[in-house]
Amino acid sequence: MENPVIPPYKRQDQLNAFNRLLDILDDLREKCPWDRKQTMESLRHLTIEETYELSEAILTQDMPEIRKELGDVMLHLLFYAKIASEQGAFDIAEVLNSQCDKLIFRHPHIYGETKADTEEEVKKNWESLKLREGNKSVLSGVPSSLPSMVKAMRIQEKARGVGFDWDEPSKVWEKVEEELAEFKAEFDKPTLTEAEKEKATAELGDVFFSLINFARFLDLNPEEALEKTNLKFIKRFQYLEQAAAAQGKKLNEMTLAQMDVFWNEAKAQR
Repeated sequence: MENPVIPPYKRQDQLNAFNRLLDILDDLREKCPWDRKQTMESLRHLTIEETYELSEAILTQDMPEIRKELGDVMLHLLFYAKIASEQGAFDIAEVLNSQCDKLIFRHPHIYGETKADTEEEVKKNWESLKLREGNKSVLSGVPSSLPSMVKAMRIQEKARGVGFDWDEPSKVWEKVEEELAEFKAEFDKPTLTEAEKEKATAELGDVFFSLINFARFLDLNPEEALEKTNLKFIKRFQYLEQAAAAQGKKLNEMTLAQMDVFWNEAKAQR
């Protein structure tokens, strides 16, 4: 049986749903004690949590969960605009119109006379336009609060946008090997002094940065790759716990070889 064709959402349906959410938020802000109490600062950590939950749903390709988490994130975005409007700073209409203006300005190949036929040309145009908007540095648009791996990716992408990049992947891999050798030279000792630990930490950072750079050349997302490995490890480790418990064993009383039996079973299940 073929999958039924899902009709596209009508624009009016979208506008009605958006308006309904705005109305509900107005009600909650006026009538609910918890919602009345919220500030931008109190919502901040909750928004970060919701964003990570959306990210996990995307990685697991769980469409119902993605839909749910998108709703949670959308509510938070509207909540910030609602609080700002109460303070007389701006409202959601200004937020959306400002974003529309920025998109039009940064896409002159669509809304103007500039030509950009490839993704790389578009990115170079973006960085040039951002400097015209007043950014003092190409890297000034990278938030300092980003997780380190994501920040490294963004730094490298922005540098590439103005032509500061390697010519070919093989050169990047040579850099990875160079950084690995330098790191190995720092830690390949029986014990490390505090000064040596500091130097080894710096070299390890260089290894990570160069590996992220190489992944970028292969069009791989290192943050996504690591998170998928995290999820895979969790799944396998939980299998190990359950299998051990089913045999009446405790992990802290088992040898590594005994645990490896269950671990390999988990790996075989993929």
